[in-house]
Amino acid sequence: MTTVPMPADRPATEEQARAVQDELRGRVVLDEPGPPPGTGRVTGVDVAYDDERDLVAAAAVTLDAATLEVVAEATAVGRVSFPYVPGLLAFREIPTVLAALDSLPGPPGLVVCDGYGLAHPRRFGLASHLGVLTGLPTIGVAKNPFTFAYDDPARERGSASPLLAGDEEVGRALRTRDAVKPVFVSVGHRVNLDNACAHTLALTPRYRLPETTRRADALCRRALQEATIRHSPTSRYPES
Repeated sequence: MTTVPMPADRPATEEQARAVQDELRGRVVLDEPGPPPGTGRVTGVDVAYDDERDLVAAAAVTLDAATLEVVAEATAVGRVSFPYVPGLLAFREIPTVLAALDSLPGPPGLVVCDGYGLAHPRRFGLASHLGVLTGLPTIGVAKNPFTFAYDDPARERGSASPLLAGDEEVGRALRTRDAVKPVFVSVGHRVNLDNACAHTLALTPRYRLPETTRRADALCRRALQEATIRHSPTSRYPES
């Protein structure tokens, strides 16, 4: 597990964070298809918080895209580096997520975020932010549609409908299990929306959420639990 120092260049205010989003958003690449689904490696990232202790844990879990077997994993723990502000959550998560990705022993391939890319009020969610900073192909697969509208897809797995901001398609509601609530897929960086949906279906052979997300969620929760024990005043172990 990597311990992450507080970033020295973190935005100090909401205005500074929005200015960073505005600058980085212009670097998002939307005209690449991305890697073919079911090939190479695919990595899920997720975070867990202990607000009482001001801790955030991130996990990165790399799977073989063809077999969905785990080939590598890494975690990182740090202090929460930005307050909770809707639309600016990436600034709370990016430092530890980057540290977890950097700790992987090999290239992550496509990165799947438990959250949003273009399906974001400022069109620059965590998946886009992470993609621009790393240069990696990224997508967002979220559990809810944020503030966007959609028609319920047909009941069959693979059915989809546009996720809309007015007339703009910012993502898709995608049914990954028959008659189960859809997930909400959006482009992050260097992957188009059709391919983002195809990757999501390839990663959901049994459950609603991608295997990348399920495994990263479990791992970051374990990492946070271990970090909480180390930071507990009654712990027998020294704080690292």
